[in-house]
Amino acid sequence: MPTAENTLLELARITGGENLLTSQEDLIPYSFDGTAALQQMPGCVVFPKTTEHVAAILRWSNQTKTPVVTRGSGTGLSGGSLPIKDCIVLCLVKMDQILELDRANLTLLSEAGVVTQSISDAAGAAGLFYPPDPGSMKISTIGGNVAENSGGLRGLKYGITRNYVMGLEAVLPDGEILWTGNKCVKDVAGYSLKDLFIGSEGTLGVITKVLLRLLPKPAAKTTMVATFSQMERAAQTVSDIIAARIIPCTLEFLDRTTIHCVEDFAKVGLPLDCEALLLMETDGHPAAVADEAARMEQIARANGAVEVRVAKDEAEAAALATARRSAFSALARVAPTTILEDATVPRSELAGMIRFVAAVATKYRLRIGTFGHMGDGNLHPTFLTDERNKEEMHRVEEAFKEIFDEAIRLGGTITGEHGVGVAKKSILPKFAGNAQMRVMRELRRALDPNGVLNPGKMFD
Repeated sequence: MPTAENTLLELARITGGENLLTSQEDLIPYSFDGTAALQQMPGCVVFPKTTEHVAAILRWSNQTKTPVVTRGSGTGLSGGSLPIKDCIVLCLVKMDQILELDRANLTLLSEAGVVTQSISDAAGAAGLFYPPDPGSMKISTIGGNVAENSGGLRGLKYGITRNYVMGLEAVLPDGEILWTGNKCVKDVAGYSLKDLFIGSEGTLGVITKVLLRLLPKPAAKTTMVATFSQMERAAQTVSDIIAARIIPCTLEFLDRTTIHCVEDFAKVGLPLDCEALLLMETDGHPAAVADEAARMEQIARANGAVEVRVAKDEAEAAALATARRSAFSALARVAPTTILEDATVPRSELAGMIRFVAAVATKYRLRIGTFGHMGDGNLHPTFLTDERNKEEMHRVEEAFKEIFDEAIRLGGTITGEHGVGVAKKSILPKFAGNAQMRVMRELRRALDPNGVLNPGKMFD
């Protein structure tokens, strides 16, 4: 049934009628996120502009037991912001102000709807650096990054979103406003509640403001690409780089399928006669960068690299990085449905996991392009398929089950950065175990006893 008239009237009263969408045509863009083959129409979409708007909406939804699904730009890849039938979609994109950049304390305070790239640009303009760089950073919002604990290409050296959140403001399901954290480098007073909300996928509260840690901007950077005739040689290069105590800021890979799709899409001059490509970047003090770049090139050549290409300037470096960042877009042009997955294993198991994915593709007669963050063991096997072909989609589902079972067997995880959402909640218990599942359920019930926030996500 459509959203109750009294709920619509209350939402319009809180935020203004201009900040409320109710027509079916207007709701369609909010009926899905970046996850393939998942769609559900919401009852309405409301755009709060202040934390007080969010608090008033949640008080109403909690009293009336109306489900609320929080959303930013909708770039998630696990169905975390997928609406449920007749819910309120709480879209935070109009809460888009950077409130403070504190150079003395190296922090930035932002509303949840600010685009990640804007935060990076603001830090850069001040001579500072915000390292997390999810592939969707040009359109994703910082609130969504925090809710999903997003990763990115620089995760190997600099870590993920969690490592840069010093504090946050969240509205609890009953409308109470909570602030946790501060600008102090050290703070061990009580439970670390901010860490509870990071990665909670909108199930415990609505994140409205984020206090981020910034770093001094690296003085120099070198970007290079190495190509290999065998994936195992690329994986061994990664292992040898880490063993040599070099931690690059970026250590990414593309397989043959992805290389061909990216070159066809981006036209950046990637070699097409190789099985694997490594994108390697080192940054820091100019002398250290020069030394690390030379050693990484030497290691790559010792492992049989067909070619090592060093970017001659910032423009070429940006083009090479774009080749990796455009991998998903490039693969998405090949088939009607592109399912980008996310499995992570210990680095020592990486080559074997890549071979396993290839074997699964052959077994189930599927086309898979694999790319990802080789430096931290995070693979993105990407299935090129057609959701209208039910028989093929069944094979895709069976292939994914085998891939995640193998990741767990190897001591890995079912998601390194995309989250659980709807897509992986059926396999979360196998990974997490009974005790973790019980604790997570009890935490969720304690904060949201009426179950109004993002129902059906992570677990039922």
